[in-house]
Amino acid sequence: MTNDLVRKIASVMSKAMTLICVRNTCLETLHAGPGVVSHTGDYSDVLVTDANGRQIPWSEVSRISDDEMRDLMREIVNRLYTFKLRGGEQEFRDYLDRQLTSTQNWDEPRHDWNLAGRKLREALGPDAPVAPATEGPGA
Repeated sequence: MTNDLVRKIASVMSKAMTLICVRNTCLETLHAGPGVVSHTGDYSDVLVTDANGRQIPWSEVSRISDDEMRDLMREIVNRLYTFKLRGGEQEFRDYLDRQLTSTQNWDEPRHDWNLAGRKLREALGPDAPVAPATEGPGA
């Protein structure tokens, strides 16, 4: 297979696994509800007051409990496991095709610097990894 085809397949599969196995989980429930308003844009002006009256800066608040994290990880593992086992079924591939229409406007994936091995980091191409210190504006 050509490198471009391998990348295209990896892109489609990554989006499918993300949508089916991560996004469409209890994560949606955790994400539901009103968003927090920040006039500064960096949430430094947001404080959370707990039941004991402690005011905690938004950046320091745990926004997911241990039980919620455990449930989320279990659901993701179970969905990834099922996804891998059903990959050869035509019924499942048809389901994926229908679901993937919602990912058409998603960004194309890039290599993750922390997971990429030396060979992948040295690879040339449009999604070649960038060292974390050089990513983003002002870095």
